[in-house]
Amino acid sequence: MELLHTTTLESAREKLLEYLKEKQQKKTVELMEAEGQVLAEEIRSSLPIPHFRRSTVDGYAVISRDTQGASESVPVFLETMEEVRMGHEAAFTLHSGQCAYVPTGGMVPDGADAVVMVEYCEPFNAGNLAVYDSVSVGRNVINIGEDAESNAVILAPGVTLHPQEIGALASAGVSRVTVYAPLRLTIISTGDELVSLNKVPAPGQVHDVNTYALESLARKYGFEVAATYVLMDEDELIKSVVLAAMQVSDIVAISGGSSQGKKDMTARVMDDVSEPGVFVHGISIKPGKPTILGYDQKSNTALIGLPGHPVAAMVIFELIVVWVKNRLMGKKDEPCIYARMKTNVGSAPGKTTCQMVRLVETEGEYWAEPVFGKSGTMSTLTAANGYTLIDMNKEGLRTGELVKVVFL
Repeated sequence: MELLHTTTLESAREKLLEYLKEKQQKKTVELMEAEGQVLAEEIRSSLPIPHFRRSTVDGYAVISRDTQGASESVPVFLETMEEVRMGHEAAFTLHSGQCAYVPTGGMVPDGADAVVMVEYCEPFNAGNLAVYDSVSVGRNVINIGEDAESNAVILAPGVTLHPQEIGALASAGVSRVTVYAPLRLTIISTGDELVSLNKVPAPGQVHDVNTYALESLARKYGFEVAATYVLMDEDELIKSVVLAAMQVSDIVAISGGSSQGKKDMTARVMDDVSEPGVFVHGISIKPGKPTILGYDQKSNTALIGLPGHPVAAMVIFELIVVWVKNRLMGKKDEPCIYARMKTNVGSAPGKTTCQMVRLVETEGEYWAEPVFGKSGTMSTLTAANGYTLIDMNKEGLRTGELVKVVFL
């Protein structure tokens, strides 16, 4: 029996990244179409933000030293000037002993250096105000450029645009942005044992899990799913579908048929339809050792042979396919947290071990409780909320050891 010649996880990632380094395309979209996409350009402010002094509260603009000593029992009295209208310039200057009403977000007039909240003010007569609060310089005022100076970097390339980033871009007057076009992915699940969800599996059959799990995972990470297929273990059938998928996809992911069994033909098919073909068959990782990576230069398409077991397939998709996509986009790694191991955990000798964990908070500190299960059982993932990687040169993790946990 031919043995797999394994490579390390790091080497497999870098090899795939090298093949796909010119793959990532960019596109310009309207701001409201950019949510969830990855920014492909540096955005700088054309003006300081804000470009005028603004009040953060409804209140009265004052000269702070005029309010010194004011309290609930001993107010100070100030002359009220004209009211500042929202969206209009405060075209006057305050002098000592004067104040002016300013709405939230309104322009603070020249001369004023603070704003007293309206709750601490009371009209005394037609032209005067009683102030019951002593404020310091800058209280309730946002200064020019406090949010962003002129020409300051607002967002850098590689940032995923969520509502807060959309808001920051809008504050800078940005209406269109350049983002990375999503990578197109075709998912092919293979296996004579697979049946659709609307059928009751007979003995020896199982419901198709990988198509649904991988498509959901791909959409979560911003891939565009071009198509999905569920195929019998037939060489020519799989070959014809892969060839067609290569014409419309950046990546073709085939789950099943990646190990060395009698019916496992994924590597053979990938070599037949691509040039230079398979460059990795076997990775020193658990789960996911029989993973296959290939590339076709003519169509500029990556071919990924994922394990048939759902947990292993999803783990490899995250650790390799998502990792490469993030690097192509200059994006940071997925969110993580550092926690301490709750128990000792062994590792697979000579392999990077992906250990599923459940985070537990105890006395203000996070602990990682290992979740054990076989790569064919989905409960291994549903019981966990993250994973940690154990280096192939380590025998395992000890109780209390600090580890990096990546969220699922």
